[in-house]
Amino acid sequence: MSTNLKIFIILFIAIFVTTMGAGIVAPLLPLYAHELGASAFQVGLIFAAFSLTRTLFVPYFGKLSDLKGKKPFLTSGLICYFIFSVLYVFLRDIQSITLLRLGHGFASAMILPVAQAYVGELTPPRQEGKVMGIFNISLYGGLSVGPILGGIINDHYNIYVAFLIMGILSLIAFFLCQFLLPKEIPSTKQEKKAIRDSSSYLQMLRNREIFSLFIYRACYTICIGITWTFIPLMAGSKLGLSASAIGIIVMINVLVSGILQVPMGYLADRFNKKILVATGGILAIIAMMYLYKANSFRELLFANGLLGIAGGIAIPAIMALGVIQGHKTRAMGSLMGLLSQGHSIGMLAGPLLAGLCIDFFSFGVAFLAGAMILGIGTLIFLFCYKL
Repeated sequence: MSTNLKIFIILFIAIFVTTMGAGIVAPLLPLYAHELGASAFQVGLIFAAFSLTRTLFVPYFGKLSDLKGKKPFLTSGLICYFIFSVLYVFLRDIQSITLLRLGHGFASAMILPVAQAYVGELTPPRQEGKVMGIFNISLYGGLSVGPILGGIINDHYNIYVAFLIMGILSLIAFFLCQFLLPKEIPSTKQEKKAIRDSSSYLQMLRNREIFSLFIYRACYTICIGITWTFIPLMAGSKLGLSASAIGIIVMINVLVSGILQVPMGYLADRFNKKILVATGGILAIIAMMYLYKANSFRELLFANGLLGIAGGIAIPAIMALGVIQGHKTRAMGSLMGLLSQGHSIGMLAGPLLAGLCIDFFSFGVAFLAGAMILGIGTLIFLFCYKL
């Protein structure tokens, strides 16, 4: 087995088990917070807290990983993720959980974007869509299995067992990376200077192609943040669905996206990536508008499944374009960090915006607001990205 393939497999498994742990808890946390007396805005704040620290620290860790290597940040992030996961068991109030989510976001900033940058550096030219599509299965696969397991665990045990399992899975990922990833070759002084010169985030955002990728990723993720936070709450409090049923609704999005990652990744290498991104954006807008009127298990399942198809089409193309720009700038970690920051900003803004919409208006208005924002992001991408 080649070294590159070994690294890919280790990272794939580590991200899969970590995201599966996060997926186990994701559909349960809004309901848990609601049971503790949280308003819709406070539920949004709990989810946004995770993304706040992730947004702040992803650029920092992305740049440092280019200079000092990827493995130290991956292992540090995973062990912190384990510690914070276990602490959930001992905290039973909104303020403490919100603070803990800040710590969890800090740990997360060292994991996925750094792993994606690691894989991006190993990717041969003209295979960006295929390789990133295959790697994205680890993310979407873990997030697909997690909600189903979370629903089953909550129905048969309780959410505290789910928190412990999330911690155990991140600890497994830590051991995989700590003992199986090879030691990296340090960058030379010339390479470090080139990285510092090319990895300024403001400088990157002056590039209209990178700027358009960043904006699209943020706007798309606002919709994901809204649906991940408030579909479970709406399904549980308004429709009275069980935790298992809610897990299925949440799961269908990432399951469909995960299934499409590889075929759409291959297509992105052979077809106009810009068209694929725009198509995904349009389908996601339609899905969010359908959620505006959704009022049953079947309607929620259909809308979230359509959102999954949208992500399955758009995300491999976005990641492929990101890898291309990362090679051009010679700062893959910084570029992936910037795209991950766009993701974090979306996951920060989406729940807060939706929480306000729900407290003052309704669930439907929150989904409609997401559709409008993604429409703006899709138009910016179409006008700014020149192939």
